[in-house]
Amino acid sequence: MPKSFTQSGLSRGLRRAWLRLAPQRSGSGHTAAAEPWWKHSVTYEIYLRSFQDSNGDGVGDLNGVVQRLDYLESLGIDAIWITPFYPSPQVDFGYDICDFRAIDPRFGTLADFDHLLREAAKRGIRVLLDMVLNHTSEQHPWFQEAARARDSAWHDFYLWSDGRTDGDGQRLPPNNWVSLFGGSAWQYVAALDRFYYHRYYPQQPDLNWRNPQVERAMFDNMAFWLERGVAGFRLDAITSLIEDAQLRDEPPSGGSNSQGDPNLEHIYTDNLPETHAVMRRLRALIDAYPGRRVLIGETYLPRTADLDAWYGGARHNELHLPMNTLVGLGEALDAVTFRQHLSEAATELHHSQPLLVFDNHDRIRSWDRYGDGLHDREIARLIATLLFTARAAVLLYQGQEIGQRTSPPQRVEDVRDPLGIRGWPQDKGRDGERTPMQWDAGPQAGFSSNPRTWLPLCADYQTVNVATELADPNSLLNWHRHLISMRSRYAALRSGSMVLLDRANPHVLSYARVSVDGSALLVALNMSASAQTITLDLVAAGVGGERLLTLLSSPGVLPDATVGAPVLLPPYAAWLAAVRDHRHPGHAPPASEPLDARVAP
Repeated sequence: MPKSFTQSGLSRGLRRAWLRLAPQRSGSGHTAAAEPWWKHSVTYEIYLRSFQDSNGDGVGDLNGVVQRLDYLESLGIDAIWITPFYPSPQVDFGYDICDFRAIDPRFGTLADFDHLLREAAKRGIRVLLDMVLNHTSEQHPWFQEAARARDSAWHDFYLWSDGRTDGDGQRLPPNNWVSLFGGSAWQYVAALDRFYYHRYYPQQPDLNWRNPQVERAMFDNMAFWLERGVAGFRLDAITSLIEDAQLRDEPPSGGSNSQGDPNLEHIYTDNLPETHAVMRRLRALIDAYPGRRVLIGETYLPRTADLDAWYGGARHNELHLPMNTLVGLGEALDAVTFRQHLSEAATELHHSQPLLVFDNHDRIRSWDRYGDGLHDREIARLIATLLFTARAAVLLYQGQEIGQRTSPPQRVEDVRDPLGIRGWPQDKGRDGERTPMQWDAGPQAGFSSNPRTWLPLCADYQTVNVATELADPNSLLNWHRHLISMRSRYAALRSGSMVLLDRANPHVLSYARVSVDGSALLVALNMSASAQTITLDLVAAGVGGERLLTLLSSPGVLPDATVGAPVLLPPYAAWLAAVRDHRHPGHAPPASEPLDARVAP
């Protein structure tokens, strides 16, 4: 076993680096109350294969991340979440793991990872790992032994069933459960005359979390990385950790999915109550380490209220930050829907901190989901404003900040994702949102020196890239940088309460963020293609102030306004304004200054 956290020289160095991080200042200059670093954090998802290739093989790697840490520091993020780098046959691009305590050689070495931890800490950036607790690769030694014989010591590490036999003597799965990646979720092993369960690909057998030995082994794997100095984990597919002990059929919900399988209500394979006891024990493990480590959960749930149990309800003793996917992973730019979900997050989660996400490596990018083809840049700014000014911690996906588009394959022979190969053409898979990061206008967009990158580049990389947008004060990238900076500069944005305004407006989402000292900022987002006039009654909402001084606005600079006076918002406008009165005059840049000057630190 590795040395404990307190004994590890690397861990001691990381601890000192974390403690050196300067406390945030409120808008009035007072040091903010000590809170867990993750509560108001901005975490940047790195899809490792596509972030930066350092060795010219066309695939991103750990040393490539190190090369781009200065950029991440300049962006202002607090942590990076790195997708799996463990040894893997790459059937599901790393989410099928053979060894939870090693690095796949295509991504680097443990020494490279330790170097990344140190260099990130120097820049005030914490490192989170993707941890897959639901399943392993079929090539994992555990499964190799489990599939060797029924009496193997590892057999019950996985979920097995004898299945059924029809009238002709044919062996059938035990129930109607389907894989999310197509076909039956049961794979027959003739040598054992048994079926094993796989929620995803057949090459990803599900672990049996009803076996306490599985929990001990997986917790030990996580401890290995915690002792090495990681700041926490993003837990993949965590709601599907435990299945129904009776293996009952799931009720059909009608129709079929893109894989041609019947749609089912996943009441016996997802979100089972037994999972929460595991989460409480995992929380106790991670809380035993210094540095306020964090557990982020991939939690796709049908209702906001369902998230409450994943926080641990009023006890707050399970996940620190289960993802709220209802706010940002939809497809309709609708003020009413956003307002409803934000209101639910404020009232149905025992005051837990929401975690918002609009983009990730499994979903079509928000640029394409919310854009209308004409006002895409304005809509992207609007979405970013909502993401960074709502009361929430934030997940940002690589390329989201520059407006990187989804670029799906045009031919089935070009598809890399097995999900797309099986579902073509109805489902083209997830390659389109995983294309290489666009750094500059040079060869391979600065991602790799190899012209044969593992996925092709987006066609627009010569104009949509980091270098080009850094040079443009009015770019989407600089819009993101301004918003992230303002979360640190203004206590109201970072940790203030959220007051929804003008709740009956069908087109404009408006709210105020109010700090404990009473200072406030106003956010108004016009989610329609027509100009909208709003009149906001801040007094009725308990927000005092006389003037609204524009801090950030799109499209163009919106003028300052008097509280209570009508304000005209252009189509898809985003407006962020400071609320000022004689008690809190503060500082607000004059409206005549250009965008970059008006929001510069």
